[in-house]
Amino acid sequence: MTDTTGYLVTEKLVKRFDEAVAVDEVSLSIGKGEIFALLGSSGCGKSTLLRMLAGFEKPTSGRILLGGQDVVAMPPYERPVNMMFQSYALFPHLNIWENVAFGLKREGLPRAEVQQRTDEMLGLVQLAPYAKRKPHQLSGGQQQRVALARSLAKKPKLLLLDEPLGALDKKLREQTQFELVNIIEQVGVTVVMVTHDQEEAMTMAGRIAIMSKGRVLQVGTPEEIYEHPRSRFVADFIGNVNLFAGKLSVDEPDHCAVETAVGLVQVGHGVSGALGMPVAVAVRPEKIEISKLMPSDAGPNLFKGRVKEIGYLGSYSTYIVQASDGSKVKITEANTSRQDLSDITWEDEVYFWWGDRAGVVLRD
Repeated sequence: MTDTTGYLVTEKLVKRFDEAVAVDEVSLSIGKGEIFALLGSSGCGKSTLLRMLAGFEKPTSGRILLGGQDVVAMPPYERPVNMMFQSYALFPHLNIWENVAFGLKREGLPRAEVQQRTDEMLGLVQLAPYAKRKPHQLSGGQQQRVALARSLAKKPKLLLLDEPLGALDKKLREQTQFELVNIIEQVGVTVVMVTHDQEEAMTMAGRIAIMSKGRVLQVGTPEEIYEHPRSRFVADFIGNVNLFAGKLSVDEPDHCAVETAVGLVQVGHGVSGALGMPVAVAVRPEKIEISKLMPSDAGPNLFKGRVKEIGYLGSYSTYIVQASDGSKVKITEANTSRQDLSDITWEDEVYFWWGDRAGVVLRD
């Protein structure tokens, strides 16, 4: 079980390159044994933050505490930290066993201990039968597990993963995500991973930090980030979302209403804001219903539009509906049966609606 107290703590961590601020006062508290993801688009500061944790970059200001010890002044080779790169960085002239044992031999450990720990790691990643092969004789997923075994062999207190599955194709990446999590949890090591892949972060991490322009905008579980975003950026960055901009017209503790261009949108929570203030209602595409017939039980958020685009994506279909104000609304519908083909087609007039608990009001 993950320890929720701060095992890895960053306190107002700042990194400047000349006048540019790459990391801007980032404070995080990560529990022992936790898998924590830094998620953001290119240039948001997540890789710079990871390199400071590894010791490859020195912070401009702030502290990094690992198990209560400030490691900022400690060089990389003295830190109980290991980093696994996207390229794996395996030695092509060494076999798999020698690759995993390399760091242990350099530490000068007794031969018996090197043998035992290397065999143990290869067993953990289920590659013992491939010990004598060279890296080029393995698949991308197998090479990735070799790199993980080598990173874990030295028993680091902290494992840093930089786009760990970025070199794999989509199907193999999805399969390997679960393998990686199972191996990490067996070892019990604390992990910070950097990725720009939302699905990867949500599948692998217990908590995620969303970063933009060097700052952390929100930290939470995948469910918290997806269902309760705190800003338009987070809502728009994670998954797909429809944003209905407008002005707050009703605000009670248990509900509110927003006057938007498509009509009055009712939401099942209050915002404690000033009436008339600009806000946006975020509604996920899968939470919106669509039909050519007017529903009898739709509730308050019922609107009309015209279908402009349809995309069939196997497990679900996507509809782009033009609302009365000309804006485009994205709606996704699960394809639950092979015979369950919708009769909705291009240019059809349709109704679309959602419950008052489906939307979230965002102020910024």
